[in-house]
Amino acid sequence: MDMTRRLAMKGALTAASALPLSACATATPPPAASGGIAPDDEAYWSRIAAHYDVTDEVTNLENAYWGLMSRPVLDAYIRNTERVNRENSFYARRKYNADMVPIHARVAGLLGTSTDEIVLTRGATEALQGLIGGYRGLKPGDAVMYADLDYDSMLTAMDTLAERNGCSVVRLAIPEPVSHDELLTFYADALKANPKVRLLLLTHVSHRTGLVMPIREIVAMARERGVDCIVDAAHSWGQLDFTVDDLGADFVGFNMHKWIGAPLGVGIMCIRKDRLESIAPNISERPDGTGTIYNRVHTGTTNFAASLSVPDALDFHEMVGPANKAARFAYLRNLWVSEMRSDPRLEILTPDDPRLHAGITSIRIKGRTSLEDNLALVKTLLDEHGIFTVHRTGVAKGCCVRITPSLYNTPQDSLKLVAALKTLLQTA
Repeated sequence: MDMTRRLAMKGALTAASALPLSACATATPPPAASGGIAPDDEAYWSRIAAHYDVTDEVTNLENAYWGLMSRPVLDAYIRNTERVNRENSFYARRKYNADMVPIHARVAGLLGTSTDEIVLTRGATEALQGLIGGYRGLKPGDAVMYADLDYDSMLTAMDTLAERNGCSVVRLAIPEPVSHDELLTFYADALKANPKVRLLLLTHVSHRTGLVMPIREIVAMARERGVDCIVDAAHSWGQLDFTVDDLGADFVGFNMHKWIGAPLGVGIMCIRKDRLESIAPNISERPDGTGTIYNRVHTGTTNFAASLSVPDALDFHEMVGPANKAARFAYLRNLWVSEMRSDPRLEILTPDDPRLHAGITSIRIKGRTSLEDNLALVKTLLDEHGIFTVHRTGVAKGCCVRITPSLYNTPQDSLKLVAALKTLLQTA
């Protein structure tokens, strides 16, 4: 019996055990087993999915923009919004800072760092803007380095930093396809060939293709050459199971509204305490002000309710289990990739080495690398098959289409994608 039939039968058998979506508001999340949950335990995962209110208008395989809040988190966010609205400035000026102390401590604990090394931001973009824009380690004649798979606005920030400091820019194109060892060799060669580089931007999980970089190894080889690394971890924390120590980096920007499941507008800046002076205070802070990470960000009035809902997001994240989540994302990804990898008409840009992928994976039809080609593929998947995806630009070898599952997606969604791809490839 082939995979499609096995999964279809399994889905029918487990459907009865799923909680209806109408039960989301009152259902109690199932506790994760001490030994972990199998990524194909559909009885369990259907109960997790029941905690998400999901549109039935499309099959959404574009879950990398931001992550849906689970119903427990959404309920908490509504309660916190009502409280902030009701208590207004009295709450913000008298209570908010005290309420945030244990929240900062919990976030730091899960990241494996300390409270004086993190500050909440409105997202990874704001965190990385502060890290890149405030980096003090350059002088005229130095160089900065980044790759095509890094995030667009961070590339611009690196260009601006270089221009401001009289530095050159080394732009890399990640090989495609690429193995783990080839990535390490690629960066080792690039650093050796460009001895003037003093700052390297690295993206843990690429928003373009989902490629997972061997960050710790690259950071170590860069450090040996006197090169600092700023790590964009916008897409990794919550999609992968790791701590800051696992990255080995001194400067990292995180999101909490993508894979942790917090409300929109929550991120984290992380600076190792012994490297704080390498990042200048925010332009809105006095340069001679208090020497803490807090003056490396100046957000102004923020969404108090979003930050106050972080504990509820972490509760749900820990209840499911970081390792269980990572395994489930990879499982849903591998279901469709394993069916399509051998088709010569389709290019799957993300490697199958489990060290190099999580849930995000990108594709293109062979030879169709233009923006128009990939916009057309997105349109066909949506209009003819009801599957929502997104095109990505900026990859050196051509545009692509990104496919990203979430915790509410099912194996049947992966099979639906397989059927759609096989159908459209017949006329490609």
